[in-house]
Amino acid sequence: MLPRDKWTGQPVHFFYFYHMTTNNLWYKNAVFYEISVRAFKDGNGDGRGDLRGLTAKLDYLQTLGVDCIWIMPIYPSPLRDDGYDIADYYSVDPAYGSLDDLKVLVEAAHQRHIRIVMDLVLNHTSDAHPWFQAARADRNSPYRDYYVWSDSDQLYTEARIIFVDTEKSNWTWDERAGQYFWHRFYSTQPDLNFDNPKVQEEMLNVARFWLDLGIDGFRADAVPYLFEREGTNCENLPETHAYLKRLRAFMEEHYPGRILLCEANQWPEDVRPYFGDGDEFHMGFHFPIMPRIYMALKKGRYEDMAEIMRRTPSIPENCQWCTFLRNHDELTLEMVTEQERQWMWREYAPEPHMKLNLGIRRRLAPLLDNDRRKIELANSLLFTLPGAPIIYYGDEIGMGDNLNLFDRNGVRTPMQWDDSQHGGFTSGTPFTEMVQGEYGHQNVNVAAQLRSPDSLLCTIQKMISLRKQHAAFGGSSMRWVETGNPDVAVYVREQDGESVLVFNNLSDACETAHIPAHYQQTGRDLFKNQQFSLAERLELQPYSYLWLLL
Repeated sequence: MLPRDKWTGQPVHFFYFYHMTTNNLWYKNAVFYEISVRAFKDGNGDGRGDLRGLTAKLDYLQTLGVDCIWIMPIYPSPLRDDGYDIADYYSVDPAYGSLDDLKVLVEAAHQRHIRIVMDLVLNHTSDAHPWFQAARADRNSPYRDYYVWSDSDQLYTEARIIFVDTEKSNWTWDERAGQYFWHRFYSTQPDLNFDNPKVQEEMLNVARFWLDLGIDGFRADAVPYLFEREGTNCENLPETHAYLKRLRAFMEEHYPGRILLCEANQWPEDVRPYFGDGDEFHMGFHFPIMPRIYMALKKGRYEDMAEIMRRTPSIPENCQWCTFLRNHDELTLEMVTEQERQWMWREYAPEPHMKLNLGIRRRLAPLLDNDRRKIELANSLLFTLPGAPIIYYGDEIGMGDNLNLFDRNGVRTPMQWDDSQHGGFTSGTPFTEMVQGEYGHQNVNVAAQLRSPDSLLCTIQKMISLRKQHAAFGGSSMRWVETGNPDVAVYVREQDGESVLVFNNLSDACETAHIPAHYQQTGRDLFKNQQFSLAERLELQPYSYLWLLL
C-alpha cells in the first residue's frame, strides 16, 4: 500500500515513493532548468508569473526532458535583488501564491518525474526582514547579534567588493543603529552573523521547513562568505566548511536523496573543498568553464576550455559539477584574467550598457549573434562536457534580452509561449517590458517551435534525450583526443563500459580532424541514429558537431 501525502491525503505517486527515495545519485546525469517564477507564466492574470502558472506548464517541461527545476527565490521580498533579499524565510510571497500552491506544484512535478530545488540564501537577508529591523532598533535585542556590526568601517579590509558598479564598501552606516553593518552584496542585504549559534540553528530550521514540504534540495546561494575573519579575504574559511558539513549531515540523516548545490564563483581548485570527502555539497557550479566556452567560440580554438578542464580536480564519486551557458545573473568574468576580461568585453559587450559589474548582461542568443549554428554548438558543449547541465528558461528557444531594463533585469523578461498578445505569458499587463524586435514573441516563441521539427527547441529536446539515454555523459571521465587541429574540440566520455566520442568544430570554416588509429572504427551517429565509420580524416562543416557512440 502506497503512503499518503501528508498535506492532501492522496496516495504518493509510485515513482516518487520508489525511485525518488532510492536513487540517491539521481543528480549525476540530471538535466536542470532554472526558472524565474515571476517571469515564467502568469496563472491569475495580474501580470506576474506565479506558482499556479508554473504548475500549468509542467507538461511542457516534461516534454522538454527536464529532470529537475531550480526555482529562483519565492520568499516575501522587497525585490531589490529579485528575491535574493529575503524578508521572511518561512513563507511564499503572495505575488507568487501560497504554501498550498507550492505543495500542489511539488506533487504535480513529482507525478511527472520532475524534482524541485529552490534557493537557500544563507549569507544575508533583506534590510526589511523583521530580524534586521529589530536589530537596528535596539542594541539589546536578541536579533542584534544576528548581524555583523562595527563602530568602524575598517575591519575586514582585505575582502573584495563584489558589486563594484553599485557599492563602494562592504560596510554601511545605519543611523538608527548607530553602527556600521557588514554586507557582501547590496547595502540593502545585511550579512547574517554565523558566529552566532542561534543563526546557525535558525538556518537549519529554514531548511527543515522547506524539505518537509517536499522540496528536493537547495541551490545554496553565496556560500563562500558566511564567516568573517580579520587578516583574510573572508572567503572559503574553515568555519564556513564546518557549518556546511553540518548542514549536509542534517540532510543526510533526515532527508536522504535531497541535494545541496553550491554556488561558489571560484576557481575549480577553490571549489573542490566544498565537496569535502563527499560529505559537504553534492554538486557545485563550474563557473570558470562557462566564459571559456564563449572564448572558444569566438577564437575558434579549444585551448582555453582544455586548460581549465585539465586544471579541474577530481571530485568524490558521489559528487557532480554543474555546467551552464547562462543564468539569471550577468555572464560573470571573475574567473578569467584581466586581459581575458577586457578581450571578452570587446568581443561580446562592445557597448557600455552591455556590461555589469565584472560581467556581461546579455542572453545566450544575442551573445552568439542569433546564429543557430553557434547556439547549437554551445549546447553541444554544454551537454557533453563533464557535469550536469543547467538550462536557463527561454534559452531553449533562443530568447533575447531587453537591455533597456535596469541591472540584471534585462535577462529576466517574460517567457514567450506564443505569438498572441504578451506572448501568452499573461492575460493582464506584464510586470515588465516584453522583448521586442528580432527576439520578440512574434518571432521567437514555444508554440511555433513545437510545430517545427527542425526548430532550436526540438534540437535541444533531442540533445537532452540523447544525453539521458547514455551513461557516459553522467560520469566524470573525459579524455581529450589530439587530432592535429586546434579548431576542433574532440574528447571521449566514458562510463559503465560505454564510450562516446564527441567532435565540436569551433571554426567558421570547414575543418579536417586527423583521427588517431585507435578511433578509426565504426560507431553510431547518435543524432542520425545510423552507422558512421571514422577513417583517417574527418571533414567537419563550420560550427558542426558529432556525437559518436563507439
